[in-house]
Amino acid sequence: MKSEGSATTAASWAGQRERSNLPALRAMRWIAVAAGRRATRWLLHPIALYFFFASRGPRRHSRRYLERALGRPPTWHDGYRHVYTFCATVLDRVYLLRGRFDEFAFSASGIEAILEPAGRGEGLLACGAHLGSFEALRSVGHDKGLKVAMIMYEDNARLINETLAAIAPNAELHTIRLGRLDAMLALRRWLDDGGLAGMLADRTLPGHNPQRSKTVVVPFLGAPARFADGPFRLAALLRRRLVFMAGLYRGGNRYELRFAELADFSAAALPEQRDALIGAALARYVATLEALCREAPYNWFNFFDFWNEDGS
Repeated sequence: MKSEGSATTAASWAGQRERSNLPALRAMRWIAVAAGRRATRWLLHPIALYFFFASRGPRRHSRRYLERALGRPPTWHDGYRHVYTFCATVLDRVYLLRGRFDEFAFSASGIEAILEPAGRGEGLLACGAHLGSFEALRSVGHDKGLKVAMIMYEDNARLINETLAAIAPNAELHTIRLGRLDAMLALRRWLDDGGLAGMLADRTLPGHNPQRSKTVVVPFLGAPARFADGPFRLAALLRRRLVFMAGLYRGGNRYELRFAELADFSAAALPEQRDALIGAALARYVATLEALCREAPYNWFNFFDFWNEDGS
């Protein structure tokens, strides 16, 4: 099936890329800590140029995506800016994960979508994408005293932990690993304690239980694309409010945090009503992601065959 092949390609590329970059990430951490952010940023241009010219496949997929997001054929500068933006957010991980939020300028839009429920002691789920920086979103927890956790599957959790060990060994990032027997209990407990749990929903992965997650084909940037409805089914199962989140990189040391409510599953619903609500929440998520990809096109970091144009 095409959907499974595309998902396997995406997961495989992501895993290989993270593992192959661990030595580079360790080196970047050492340089970043020793030299400081301002000096280290001078290295981003040669690093971005190297990845731009050395990664032919990701460069091709970047060009295809940018053509959809920009509404025109991308230039060489567009492609380079896409890679440079990614490199800039990777470097900033070192400082953000080390809690050096004072080195950045944050602005926020729609933050009441999480602050109002949190003020009532209500735990909620947040749904993001490989858009900008998740680490920048942790600044909200730091400034507002919110408990923030990341929901991820077991394999992804191992990759994240390896990456964290490479760039910020002492960082504390609470993760809830799906696939474990106690995962749902741990997630319920976190939400009942008023915590915020975030997950990414712009990739489909193979081998998941079809009763818990289905692949849905929806229009995205002018062409059919596959999204998994698992995060939305999870919110419905737990009867929680679901919010979109993104930390857009705006250049220099500036990040803009975006939040928007996607659905409120707190009320009980019949199965057929629940499915309709899940579909509507997924549609709002995709529409929100599409709008942000057009607004900040260089912030979306899916450098693989997202639309399965190679027919793999």
